[in-house]
Amino acid sequence: MANEMRVVLITGANGGLGTVVTRAFLATGATVYGVSRTITDAEFGHPAFHAVAAEIKTSAQASGLVDRVLQESGHLDALIHLVGGFAGGQPVEETGDETVERMFDVNFRAAFHLFRAVLPPMRARRSGAIVAIGSRTAVEPQPMLAAYSASKAALVSLVRTIALEVKNDGISANVVLPGTMDTPANRAANPAADPSRWVQPQAIAALLVHLASGEAAQITGAAIPVYGGDL
Repeated sequence: MANEMRVVLITGANGGLGTVVTRAFLATGATVYGVSRTITDAEFGHPAFHAVAAEIKTSAQASGLVDRVLQESGHLDALIHLVGGFAGGQPVEETGDETVERMFDVNFRAAFHLFRAVLPPMRARRSGAIVAIGSRTAVEPQPMLAAYSASKAALVSLVRTIALEVKNDGISANVVLPGTMDTPANRAANPAADPSRWVQPQAIAALLVHLASGEAAQITGAAIPVYGGDL
């Protein structure tokens, strides 16, 4: 990042990946607004970190979140959208409506609400970066994961559409597609797996920091695979 103070909004800031990403951005000197349903300033203990306990289930919630950042900081340089959820294990004919709705709510609609809220102020400044976390299954679907894979594929399409719409406005929009990440939750869910082959959160964090920087301004509309050792 450049030396000037940058303002970054990170959703899912205290999750397994989010904690690593938030610390990486703080290390660059950025002012970070970290969002989660439950989060406190004390979790990071950094003067440039501002915890925001909030939901982003609706357009009004997303707009209120962005308005708060703008009121307190004056501008927003980057949105790093990490929020997501996983459900699966059933073939299509056994997948219930609740699972489909939940996957699209958390993996697609929340992103749509938030992207729609950040785009007007970014367009006004003719500057900004949007980076989202997708999934390998968005482009390489797997059996028993129909709702999850479809919701992540929708996210990829949304990000790439935004990139086309803002290509002349100084804004970049990209999505990262990790394979299985080495997080505490994934280790607990897959105790027999070899986590050394999984994607390391630090690698994702470094990539996100770069994509949000001015050095990566010409990278936009990209869906970037990061698969670790499980190619």
